[in-house]
Amino acid sequence: MDRSELAPLIDHTVLGPETTPTDVERVLDEASEHGMNACIPPYAVGDAADSHPEVTLATVIGFPHGQHDHEVKHLEGELAWKAGADELDVVINVGLLQAGETDAVEAELEELVAAVPIPVKVIIETALLTDEEKRAACEAAKAADATMVKTSTGFADGGATVEDVELMSEYLPVKASGGVGSYEEALDMIDAGAERIGASSGVAILEGAPDA
Repeated sequence: MDRSELAPLIDHTVLGPETTPTDVERVLDEASEHGMNACIPPYAVGDAADSHPEVTLATVIGFPHGQHDHEVKHLEGELAWKAGADELDVVINVGLLQAGETDAVEAELEELVAAVPIPVKVIIETALLTDEEKRAACEAAKAADATMVKTSTGFADGGATVEDVELMSEYLPVKASGGVGSYEEALDMIDAGAERIGASSGVAILEGAPDA
């Protein structure tokens, strides 16, 4: 896979707690230059949509722990969409899932998906889950009509693995996120079934790819 093919599969990401407006602007510029998407904090979406209308903008909902009240997630998603977000990455409530309250997890996701006319990607935080729980999370996301499932926020121990991508891709398209830092690692995820890569090192990944 060459750079031109890989670039639109990458969500070039900046979501750390110390992310500054300058950091966001850099990521947007890099995404624009290289043909990547960008995943940025919610507060920055409105300005980004104005300054970089050519970049597909994703932002995060209920980030990073997923324990916001469901009405807050709903409102956060609507505000992000109205501000100009093209896609939403929402974190499930892992505690509810692990408590066996999968109906509540599904209902929360379903409410958000119904509230916005843009793709919703569901972050299931695989490093915290058993395989059985990963399957339950994917089933909830699919039942809620989500567009994609995503491996990680990047803030739990562990990130995307080939095994998790293979498991998740049985249910929905997968965004592999967390610890993907090179072209070779990105290609491993894509070969395992990932259709999107979330990474803060999008430029480095592309620099490792062959030219068209």
